[in-house]
Parts: sequence; structure tokens; C-alpha cells
Amino acid sequence: MSSDTPQNDLWIERARLDGMVVGGVFYGMFFLLTVQAWIALMKYPQFGGRSRHALLFYIFITFVLRTINFAANAKYTEMIWIDLHGAPGGPDALIEDEMDYRINVLAIYTSQIHDWFMQALLLHRCFVIWNWSRRVMIPMITLYIAMIALSIFSLTQASTGAVVYNISIIPVFVSVQVGLAVIYTILVMNRLLLMRRLMRRAIAQYDSSAYNTVVVMVIESALLSSVFSIIFVVAFALHLEGVTTLCFLSIDSVQGIAQLFIILRVARGQAVTHEWSSRAAAAPTTIGLSGFCTTEKSNDERIARPEKDVVETHSASMKEEADVCIA
Repeated sequence: MSSDTPQNDLWIERARLDGMVVGGVFYGMFFLLTVQAWIALMKYPQFGGRSRHALLFYIFITFVLRTINFAANAKYTEMIWIDLHGAPGGPDALIEDEMDYRINVLAIYTSQIHDWFMQALLLHRCFVIWNWSRRVMIPMITLYIAMIALSIFSLTQASTGAVVYNISIIPVFVSVQVGLAVIYTILVMNRLLLMRRLMRRAIAQYDSSAYNTVVVMVIESALLSSVFSIIFVVAFALHLEGVTTLCFLSIDSVQGIAQLFIILRVARGQAVTHEWSSRAAAAPTTIGLSGFCTTEKSNDERIARPEKDVVETHSASMKEEADVCIA
């Protein structure tokens, strides 16, 4: 490297190389958790229930997308310092003009589609826990559609030759992503804490530790990815291209790891479950990601909804269901 290379250019080049190293570490964690989640779902089908195939498909498709993304980023990084090391402008120009190369376009497109799948899983979990309430579904689906529209618009702008760091819509897109995760966390925590309070009111000696576990699990799944996303948005807005590059190469794996932690616990029967069908409201304590708990209780016995008169009925049967449904 020439001694008269601007320090800012050197920082961006170091950030790209360091980002690939850090991204490789997170991808290794993502790979191990993917294998563990797949094995757990195959080994303990009773915990996955009828949703097992949907979870297996999610694990498969996100793993394929993330692997293509990581491989394409690794190849383009190799091109920057080896194949195209003599290109005009040096590595810094190659990093800024990344949309001029198909291999990097592939990396960015797979990254965006990967995000769509992860956000879809968050939405589904939220809808299940809220018993498919329209007042929750409508605004969340609207935000999800807006996120996809912003994603497509940013990709369209980038494909016209615009420098990625100069596309103003990207921080808006990531902000909507973060907003979805934060709103999801608030909605799910509020619902779980409400149901815990109703169970305690109905059954004096009810053990609510399972609800506490799920609340902690939800926070854990959203915290790490949200922190990375917020750092990315702030760095992008302040034109800190080095920090933006460093976060960008790791953020997909971090988000995937957060999702796999929950799937792994569900697959091992360490999470509370909720029936996906229209009869979900009939199982008062079956809340969570994706599993099933068989019950034949009638609608007048459900406590998943916050009506006081429902909570005060059939406390003995609710206690029996709680013991059966909580893994």
C-alpha cells in the first residue's frame, strides 16, 4: 500500500477485511446452531408438532441464503485484494462501487431476502401469541410490506450505479427493520406478562416461571440483533463507512443466530407452545413459537383473552392444562 494513501481509505479497507473475519466467526456460530436446531427437530418431533416441517423449511432456506451471502462476500473480498488489486482507485474504489460486480450484487440480494424470511417468522410468532388479533395483525403486516417495499426500492437504486453509502433510503429501511423487532418484543412481552397475571389470579399456587423464561427468551432474541442494527443505522447516517461495512458483513448472521436460539429451545421442548390453528384460543397456556399442545377445552374455558369472567372459571382444569402443555 502506498504511503500517501489517505487514512480514511485505509480505515475502510481495514474495516472490510476485519468485517469478513468477524462475519466468519458469526457464520460459524450460525452454522453450528443450524445443525443443532435441525437435529433437535428431527430427534424430538413431538415438540415441533405439525409445525416441524415449516420450521425445517425455514432453517433450510435461511441457511442456504446466508451461505450464499457469506460465500459471495468472501469471493468479492478476495477480488478486492487479489484479483483486482491493480484496479483504478484501489480497494477503496472497489468497496464503494460494489454494485458494479455481479458477485457482490448476489451477496446483497440474498441478504435482503434472508431478512424478509426472518421478519416473517417474527410476525408469525407475534400473531400466534395474540390469537391472530386484527388490531395487531394489520399494523404489523403494514410495516412488513413497507419494509419489503423499501428493500426493493433500495436495491433498485443501487442497481442503477448509485454508491450504496449514498443511498438515503437504506437507513430508513433498516430503521423499519429495527422498529418491527422492537414492536414485536413489546407486544409479545405485554401479552405474556398479561397471561401470567391472569394465571396467578385464577390459580393461587400457579408456577409462572415458564412465562418468565419465555419473556427472557424474547428479549434475548431481539437484543443482540437490534443493537447491531442500531449501530449500523447511526454509522450510516453519520457516513462512518468503516463501521457501516464492519456491521453489514456480520448483521445477517447475528440476526439468524437470534432466531435459531429460539427454534432450538422450542425443538428441545424448553419453550412454551401455542396451537397455530383457529382453536388456539382454547389452550390458555399454550403460547410460544410454533409447537402444539392437544386440548379439547371449550371456548368458555379459555383464558388466553383478557376477560375477567373467563379467568375466574375452571381453575382446576386450567392447572391441569398448564402441567400438560408446558414442556
